[in-house]
Amino acid sequence: MKALTIWQPWASLILHGWKPYEFRGWPAPVNLRGQRIAIHAGARPLKVSEVADLIMRLKGPQAWTTCLKPEALDFLERVKLSPGALPLSHVLCTVELGTPVRSWEIVGEFGGVINDSDRDNHCNWAWPVSKIEPLAPPVPAKGAQGFWNWAGQP
Repeated sequence: MKALTIWQPWASLILHGWKPYEFRGWPAPVNLRGQRIAIHAGARPLKVSEVADLIMRLKGPQAWTTCLKPEALDFLERVKLSPGALPLSHVLCTVELGTPVRSWEIVGEFGGVINDSDRDNHCNWAWPVSKIEPLAPPVPAKGAQGFWNWAGQP
């Protein structure tokens, strides 16, 4: 199965269904569209400043800029208090990868310009993620950039 490494807290936000799109600067490969992929939480430690920014935006008139469902707020507030609680270097779930669209095509869904990152060139494509199947417990895995092969649960 192909896997995609995503930094925390975004990997956990996908796991819980509060982040319906993954944003990248490139469209997902055609052969993976409609397929299940693994969502891997990268090894990079969570940045509390990023969580604080998401919380601030979700509480204000710019909530749409997060591309998150409002239900994410309570989770993010808990994460801010315990940043080490989220798993790193683990596969958290599998999802069905949808057909990517240009981010501006889904603006109406969120109410404005879409970008869930401070890296503007990473928000050009919106990849729908759905049909989430959590792994309990999450499975340790090293991960890699881009898509990589995951052998599955041990």
